[in-house]
Amino acid sequence: MHVDGRCHCGYVTFKGEVDPEEVSICHCTDCQDISGSAFRVNVPVAAENFRIIAGEPAIYVKHSAESGKPRENAFCPRCGSALYAAPHGPETGILMLRVGALRQRDQLQPRAQNWVRSAQSWMRDRLPIPKNEKI
Repeated sequence: MHVDGRCHCGYVTFKGEVDPEEVSICHCTDCQDISGSAFRVNVPVAAENFRIIAGEPAIYVKHSAESGKPRENAFCPRCGSALYAAPHGPETGILMLRVGALRQRDQLQPRAQNWVRSAQSWMRDRLPIPKNEKI
């Protein structure tokens, strides 16, 4: 599915190709901390299927992910909107687009929940979709 998105102020715009069956909710504490919410909704996109159209996102590198690998978190340097996360460094692969930044977000229904062990107690049994303790 073709998607396009932007930050809140419109400085950064992007597009990509995603599989709507891969949309997930992440309850990890990193997503809670960095989003200011109880969870975040993500959809993976292969790096070769993603392109920044305008603007230049700022990058914050999280060095202590549970995997031991650093992760880049991209956001708009003007309005602070979260855009995606990606492997840090020369490694390419899968980016996790923040569904809230996508114009097609109403068509991207979560199919799974990840890191449920970190979910807020009031969210654990709210959604009738598969749950993964970690990923």
